Amino acid sequence: MQSIPLGASTLESSRLVYGCMRIAGDNGPAARQGGKRAVRAALAAGYNHFDHADIYGRGACEELFGEVLRENPGLRDELVLTSKCGIRFKDSPAAGDPKRFDFSGDYIIESVQGSLERLGVEHLDVLLLHRPDYLFNAEEVGRSFRMLYDRGQVRHFGVSNFKPSQVALLQSECPWPLLVNQVEINIHNIDALLDGTLDQCQMHDISPMAWCPLGGVAYPAWGNTFNRDDEERIAWELAEQAGKYDVEQWQIALAWLLKHPAGILPIIGSTTPARIEAAIEALDIDYSRADWYRLMEARNGCEVP
Repeated sequence: MQSIPLGASTLESSRLVYGCMRIAGDNGPAARQGGKRAVRAALAAGYNHFDHADIYGRGACEELFGEVLRENPGLRDELVLTSKCGIRFKDSPAAGDPKRFDFSGDYIIESVQGSLERLGVEHLDVLLLHRPDYLFNAEEVGRSFRMLYDRGQVRHFGVSNFKPSQVALLQSECPWPLLVNQVEINIHNIDALLDGTLDQCQMHDISPMAWCPLGGVAYPAWGNTFNRDDEERIAWELAEQAGKYDVEQWQIALAWLLKHPAGILPIIGSTTPARIEAAIEALDIDYSRADWYRLMEARNGCEVP
């Protein structure tokens, strides 16, 4: 497993991040055992960075990961633990409340304390704000970050699904460099290549983490807009390149992300140990610039302008 510095920090992250969104499944005994097997497979394969959120499994995923930590004394010190907050479910805390985003200072602090309790740890290495709150007050968020840092509960901060202007606004009130912007990046959704997100990441040493990196390849993309012709063109090109590099098509999709100079960290969310291990093979693909553009051309249905 390759490693990479996380933003402008001394943290060293595995180049592939393991995403814990699905590890609890339906939270039944079989699903929980399967989730533990997945986490153990990721650890054995060299993943040291694990991505959580307070809402994953409504807290069950963090609780399950906490069990793995308790079963392995000393493991915590070897890991980079990231969690996210800022999404509130419908009817929470009161019946009739809508689903919403909440960056109020009290709620951020409350959410982090809940994550720490479920994980059974004293601090998060990185806290991300999950989705931009339309009502977010950067000064208030900055105060909550300072309080969490001063308490020793969070060491570094970042964002998720933020546009460049939102990153700049928050950074203006955050006394430390934001380390991460976790956004959807895949062959279907290339917004981050077009809207300045990856440019900003390179300019300010922010690590882009890609959720749903295999969308449109291994599974339907979020909000899929590809038609059958699009899918056939992409599948044909992926098959050609997979044959050329002697790998699977989905591994080519990962290599396509890894090629970008911003240092994208794809989040691997499979709970299948063999798939978790095989994802690492994408790091060894000597992927060419020409093939990167061939796949982009297949995606777009035309050559670049």
